[in-house]
Amino acid sequence: MTTPPDEPVIRVEHLTKHYGGGLHRPGRGSGPIRALNDVSLEVEPGEIFGFLGPNGAGKTTMIRTLLGFLHASSGTATVLGHDIATESVALRRKVGYLPGGMAVYGSLTGGASLNYYADLQQREPVRREELAERLQLSRADLGRRVRDYSRGMRQKLGVIQALQHDPELAILDEPTEGLDPLMQLAFYEVLEDLRDAGRTIFMSSHYLGEVERVCSRVAIIRAGHLMAVQHVDELLARRKRRVSLRWRGAAPDLSEVPGIADVVATRDRITATLSGDVAPFVRAVASPSLVDLLIEPARLEEVFYEFYAGEDHDGPGGPG
Repeated sequence: MTTPPDEPVIRVEHLTKHYGGGLHRPGRGSGPIRALNDVSLEVEPGEIFGFLGPNGAGKTTMIRTLLGFLHASSGTATVLGHDIATESVALRRKVGYLPGGMAVYGSLTGGASLNYYADLQQREPVRREELAERLQLSRADLGRRVRDYSRGMRQKLGVIQALQHDPELAILDEPTEGLDPLMQLAFYEVLEDLRDAGRTIFMSSHYLGEVERVCSRVAIIRAGHLMAVQHVDELLARRKRRVSLRWRGAAPDLSEVPGIADVVATRDRITATLSGDVAPFVRAVASPSLVDLLIEPARLEEVFYEFYAGEDHDGPGGPG
């Protein structure tokens, strides 16, 4: 069954997951660990969707619940049209999954490991050769036992096993953990090619730069609560940019320029913050006397810190 093009690949409605009931946690008393609290979201076909939060925010719990490895305390969800509570085995056969810190059989070779995972999926590994080449895992590497692999090589193996059968949906938990910068770039290009081919990617991460680079939409989770689900561009548009200007001679008064705030003037220099569209600001300050203009790009990192201001990152979100 292929998901109809007008139906979400993932639909989550009021999903809640609490662990335990009488657990005692030093400094936090006893009671259930509230890992997910009333989470609702949809992931559309053909998008790279980022699930963003620090360690302990609920990312891994969300993924394991979507795949049926954990049972929700309340709420519902479907993945590729399958109910996660009653059809988890069927959906896992269709999804490519990379768990965080994937366990491997060290006595198997890399190639044998990939064959084993392909047998579990009951799908032909039609992308294996291409992925191994792009991620620089050679035939000789695949002939070695996995126990001799470096951390980065194990992560490459994990990525390949998740994507080798060309799944309609890939769910990836911290996929670039352990990859060097060059391999991260190669991985991003793989994701972009999969998106262009109509595949859907749901990836968790706490690396803000990679989410900003490859994801079209992002959900931000904090202590099990969903704080935002928006297009990355929309989130960035909310941020004020830092601007710095230098003139030949005394700096003019910019107090009436649209979008400008927090102005600090020192002789020929001005620093300020800018909200809204950049173009009207550039037109307003354009002058033969303007020597230098620096507009820092809005970064997802700053949006993220807004949501987490004052948060204890080991807070009540509980496991993953």
